[in-house]
Amino acid sequence: MPSYDFDITALGASLDQGAGGVIFLGGAPAPADLGARVGEAERGMAVAPLVMADEEGGLVSRLAPVTSPVPWPRTMAATMTPAQVEALAATVGREMRAAGVDMDLAPVADLDDQAGPSASDPDGSRSFSNTPAVAATYASAFADGLRAAGVVPVVKHFPGLGHSSGNTDVAPARTLPLAQLRAGALPTFATTFGHVGAVMVANATVPGLTTLPASVSPAAIDGLLRQQMGWHGLVLTDSLSAGAISAAGLTVPAASARAIEAGADLVLWGSTLDSAQTAQLAPAAVARETSAIVDAIVGAVGSGALSRARLEDAVTHVLAAKHLATC
Repeated sequence: MPSYDFDITALGASLDQGAGGVIFLGGAPAPADLGARVGEAERGMAVAPLVMADEEGGLVSRLAPVTSPVPWPRTMAATMTPAQVEALAATVGREMRAAGVDMDLAPVADLDDQAGPSASDPDGSRSFSNTPAVAATYASAFADGLRAAGVVPVVKHFPGLGHSSGNTDVAPARTLPLAQLRAGALPTFATTFGHVGAVMVANATVPGLTTLPASVSPAAIDGLLRQQMGWHGLVLTDSLSAGAISAAGLTVPAASARAIEAGADLVLWGSTLDSAQTAQLAPAAVARETSAIVDAIVGAVGSGALSRARLEDAVTHVLAAKHLATC
C-alpha cells in the first residue's frame, strides 16, 4: 500500500488488514526521523510489512536526502566499475535500513539506449545499458550491494520494457516481440535472478505471448517467468494504478485479484497517480482501497477463480522475502 510523503503512522488501520508491504511515494524530502516513524508504525505487529522505495539512481530517488546521491544507472555503467557500483549500493542500502526501509524496487535490468525516462519512454537513463552482458553485470552488482546491506533488491521490469512502444504509467504499451526478448532481455533477467530477492512484472503487453498487461497475465507470470525461466521467489506487479491497467478495463481491486491468480504474490498500486489524484493517497482513501483489494481477492477465492493453494503460495513468498530482509 502507498504511504504518501512518509505519513506511515497514519496507515495503522490499513496495516492492520495485513498488507504485505508499504511503498513510500510523494515529492517531499525524506525526514531524518523516518526510521523512528517506521518503527512506531510497526510496533506490536506480529509480522511487519516489507517497507519499500524506489532507489534506482539519478532522479529516481524517493529517500533523498537520507540516502547518498547515486548517478543514473546509465552513467554508473559508463563511469564506474561493477565493484564501485556494488560498494555504492551497499552504502545506500545501509542508509535505507537505518531509515526503516528493507526493500528497494531496483535495479532496472531493461535494455535501453534511448532518451528518457519520459511520458513516452519508461526507461532511458534508468537502464544500465542496451548491451545484455553490461546490463546484467551492473544490475547484478547493484543488487549484490543492496543484499550485503540487508535490503531486498527487486529486478524490474520483467520481461523487459526497453524499446517498448510507450510508458505504461500513462497508456497501454507493448514490449518488443517475445522472440526479440528471448535474444536479449530475458537472458539479462535470468543472470540477475541469483542476485535479487524479487522480480517486478511490467504492465505492458508482450507480442507473441499475451495481449493482457503482463502483470495480470498467467502466460507472462506463471508460464514464462515461473515455469520456463524457473523463478520461484517473490513476484511483484508494477503499479496497478497505471494507465495501461485502467485502459484494459480493470480497477485496482480487480487487477489485484487477477494478478494473484496469474502468479504474482504482492500487488503495488498508487505510484502512478499524478498530482491531481493525490487525494486517493490520503490515509482514509488508502484504507478504503486496501479493503476493496482484500474483498476482491477473497471474492476470487470464493468464486473459484483464485485457488486457496495459489493464495497460500503467494503468502509463503512474501514471508520468505521478509525473512531475507532480516538476514
